[in-house]
Amino acid sequence: MWLNCDLGESFGAWTMGLDEHVMPHIDAANIACGFHAGDPDVMANTLVLTKQHNVKIGAHPSYPDKQGFGRRSMKLKPQELIHCLHYQIAALEGMAKVQGLTLDYVKPHGALYNDMMDDVAILKTVMQAVSSYPSPLKLMILATKEQKAHRHLAEQYGLPLYFEAFADRLYTDEGKLVARTKPNAVHDKETMLEQVKSLSQSGYVVTENGKKLYLTADTLCVHGDNSAAVREIQAINALLSIT
Repeated sequence: MWLNCDLGESFGAWTMGLDEHVMPHIDAANIACGFHAGDPDVMANTLVLTKQHNVKIGAHPSYPDKQGFGRRSMKLKPQELIHCLHYQIAALEGMAKVQGLTLDYVKPHGALYNDMMDDVAILKTVMQAVSSYPSPLKLMILATKEQKAHRHLAEQYGLPLYFEAFADRLYTDEGKLVARTKPNAVHDKETMLEQVKSLSQSGYVVTENGKKLYLTADTLCVHGDNSAAVREIQAINALLSIT
């Protein structure tokens, strides 16, 4: 499995994450497109880092919710959501083209990501938006028990998918992420590495009820918002290299 990480989330005078320290250890960067975080300078600088480290580029669009960091659900009409996505994707793709770089995929952020995994109507709208964008792009979604249905749905739009799993999150029996507000929703380092090991070697995670849930994941999401997280990414890389 290759590693992806949410980056480019600084804004103006505010620094979020340790992008320079994370980039050498990942394979793909999900770059904020300005609606929940990021700005033109941050986008450009993050893209420079992807070029230096030969990292795949993904657009990381959200609901228009900078005050809430894209973590609040919004009821948008389908066409409104499509326009929001096209606007953000186009912004990042344009900045990438200036540096001779190519956008590879789209991974929605925060509440939009959760909403599309919970509501098939929103997922269809997101798929329509990505598939109708003039450049060929893939969509990254959560690997769940519904993978087969999600793949079939994407085929109707002619849309390739990347399925991702999370290194540090506890799963429900259905393959959704346990809400961060619940106890033990985010793993400590030891449990996280155990989850990475079971995913990479045997293809399963242990759910909140102790069940084995088998998932087929192309990529593993990691987080790099502090120095401890960067060390965890290095540990994950070391673990994956020997499994």
